[in-house]
Amino acid sequence: MGRAFEFRKARKMKRWSAMAKAFTRIGKDIVMAVKEGGPDPDTNAKLRAVIQNAKSVNMPKDNIERAIKRASDKNQGDYKIVLFEGYAPHGIAVLVETATDNNNRTVANVRSHFNKCDGNLGTSGSVEFMFDHTCNFRLNSEGLDVEELELEFIDFGAEEVFEDEDGIHIYAPFEYFGAIQKELENREIEILSSGFERIPQVTKPLSAEEASDVEKLLERLEEDDDVQNVYHTMEETED
Repeated sequence: MGRAFEFRKARKMKRWSAMAKAFTRIGKDIVMAVKEGGPDPDTNAKLRAVIQNAKSVNMPKDNIERAIKRASDKNQGDYKIVLFEGYAPHGIAVLVETATDNNNRTVANVRSHFNKCDGNLGTSGSVEFMFDHTCNFRLNSEGLDVEELELEFIDFGAEEVFEDEDGIHIYAPFEYFGAIQKELENREIEILSSGFERIPQVTKPLSAEEASDVEKLLERLEEDDDVQNVYHTMEETED
């Protein structure tokens, strides 16, 4: 098992930890998917993927339908994905993905978080190259052989396929998302959730005290309503 497995193992207890925050993030994803491809999930592959993710965190069906309806309203503002890059204390690179309808507000808030936690907000391209942009799928493992699936999906861009208690996982470079999603749907393989992640190429171990300094910044960023995901190069453990 490779980097994707270790990355997911360390993060899975932290990600979507707050239900209200998860719903907020998915609500924005729904808006962006509907604005891009329309409100019908049968013809909008991106929206289908977001709905799967909503179900995976037990978002009520009524909430999903309301979010789609709001997104279809012409008065509903659009969200744009904006990436911020910088450094936390002790030389830890940080990559922040935001979805914002007010870029000035988001820039000011993210800069404030870095400044108040002894970090530095960098320029575009300053740390992004330290992370691999990947796509991932979590599948219902019933009736599937993980080794056969790995061999079959190499041709569609899969780089890592593994199984754990949550199902079978496929990781691939970002640009192969559409091809893999289409093939899984063609084979009628149940997709439990899917998405995108940025996996650090190299991580840096820190002492408990140093890690605490970094966590202060990460927590501030993750609590920000405009922030969708935060990635970093600090070596993580399940604890």
